[in-house]
Amino acid sequence: LKYWLRLGRAICCQGFRAPLCKYSEAAAMAEVAKKKKKEGVDDSKAKLFIQPEETQKPIDTSSWPLLLKNYSELLVRTGHYTPLPYGCSPMSRPLDLYLLYGILNLDKPVNPSSHEVVSWIKRILKCEKTGHSGTLDPKVSGCLLVCLNRATRLVKAQQTAGKEYVAVVRFHEDVGSAAKVQQALDHLTGALFQRPPVISAVKRQLRVRTIYEAKVVEYNKKRHMAIFWTSCEAGTYIRTMCVHLGLMLGVGAHMQELRRVRSGVLDENRYMSTMHDVLDAQYMYENLRDEKYLRRTVM
Repeated sequence: LKYWLRLGRAICCQGFRAPLCKYSEAAAMAEVAKKKKKEGVDDSKAKLFIQPEETQKPIDTSSWPLLLKNYSELLVRTGHYTPLPYGCSPMSRPLDLYLLYGILNLDKPVNPSSHEVVSWIKRILKCEKTGHSGTLDPKVSGCLLVCLNRATRLVKAQQTAGKEYVAVVRFHEDVGSAAKVQQALDHLTGALFQRPPVISAVKRQLRVRTIYEAKVVEYNKKRHMAIFWTSCEAGTYIRTMCVHLGLMLGVGAHMQELRRVRSGVLDENRYMSTMHDVLDAQYMYENLRDEKYLRRTVM
C-alpha cells in the first residue's frame, strides 16, 4: 500500500510540474517579444541590420556662429555602409566613359583658329561633339578648354568665366619708365567702355567690360615695348586695351603679341597639353593599347 501511495504522489507531482514549466517558457518569450516591439526591432529585419561598432558623441554647437546653428543635424546618415551597385573610382573608370565626360586643357598654337583646332581634336579622338571655352584669335596662343562629348554642356559656364592674359605692347615713342606704364594700367582697371577692333567678327558698338587687375612684367626702353599681365572679364578686348594704354600715355601703342594664361579655373600650369601630346596619346592607345598617356592629357 505504501508503495502505491508513493507512486501516485510521484505521478501527480510530474503531471503538475510540466504545465508550470511550459507556462514559464511562454511567459519569457512573450516578455522578449514585448521588449522588441518597444525597441522597434522586427525579427525579419534584425538579421539584415548591421549596427555600428562605435557611437559618435554628440557635437556641442553652442559656441558656433549663428549661421552654423544646428549644422550638425543637417547631414544624417545611417550607421552602416551600403555598397552602391553602379559607379567606380576615376582611375578605374573605363576609357569610353572617361572620354565621354572629358575636358582637355589645350595649348592653342599660333595661326589656326579656335574652330579649326577643335575640329582637329574631334577628328583625332573620334568624338561625337566638341566645344571650346572661348574663341581665341588666330594670332593668339594659350589656354583653350576643349569639352568632349557630354561635357559640352559646361561650355557656356566656361565661356563666361574670368580670363588672364599676358600681352606684349609696342609704344610708338619713348614712354620713360615702367612706373608710368604701371600708373596708366592702374587707371585702366574697373568697368571700362570698349569698342571691338577694326578687324572683328562682331558689330563695332560700345561694350562695358571689367578689368580686375593689371601689372607690368617688363619694360624695354630701347625697343619701346612692354610686357604686362591682366586679369579681366570674359569678352575683354586686349587689343583695344593696348590702344587705350597708348592714348593714356600720349604716345600711341598697339598690341604685338598675346597669350591667354588662364581660362576659368585652369591655367597653363595645370594639366596643359599640346596638339602633339593629344596625337601621340591617341596613337599609343590605338596601336599599343596604352591608356595612361590619354588619361593624362584628358581630364
